[in-house]
Amino acid sequence: MARSARRRAGIGIATALVALLALPACGPAPWNVGGGGGDDPTPRPSRTASSAPQPVPNDLSSGATERTLQAGAVGATVNYWSTLSMDRWTPTALKPVSLSMVTTVTPDDGQQVYLQRATMIAVPGNGTESFAPLAPQTDQSSVSPGYLVLAPYSYSQTFNIGEVPAEATFVQLQFTYDFLVQTTPTSAEYAKQTASDTLTIAIAGGGTKKGDDGDD
Repeated sequence: MARSARRRAGIGIATALVALLALPACGPAPWNVGGGGGDDPTPRPSRTASSAPQPVPNDLSSGATERTLQAGAVGATVNYWSTLSMDRWTPTALKPVSLSMVTTVTPDDGQQVYLQRATMIAVPGNGTESFAPLAPQTDQSSVSPGYLVLAPYSYSQTFNIGEVPAEATFVQLQFTYDFLVQTTPTSAEYAKQTASDTLTIAIAGGGTKKGDDGDD
């Protein structure tokens, strides 16, 4: 009888221990508490994409620029600059651009190179649209067959950009140069070659709509 009682008491204690040990299994595992596996009650700040304003390109930002152009056998080196400082290139200002050019010819058999015509077209614009181009400006040679531009002889000219729309943040200058090259050193026949170039110059204080005085 005593042995049976002790056996039943042992079984009861073991059952109670099993029940106690089983209770924590009903809750969440410690590594799942506050983890990212479920709904996270903690709010997190959301990232919003923002577009920073892009700088306006300016080929004359350093005051001058040099370009090397190729038109068939003619190689032209052109220097551009402005006597008006960039902070004064406002929409209403008269904006001068000067250039100086010298050419070479390959192969150099003694033939001459002449500049028959130089043309500039100014096209205002901003980051979203282009405006109507200003009237083309052309320097047509007053001598035949043209201006001698073979080194060491050079060509210089100044073009002026007039008023552009107030909304413009830059003006694109499109240059075209028409050359005549002697076919032989003693020939009166010429081959025509054309080179083109483009400059983009920032407009100071541009980008304001007409009638906008800046006050809200």
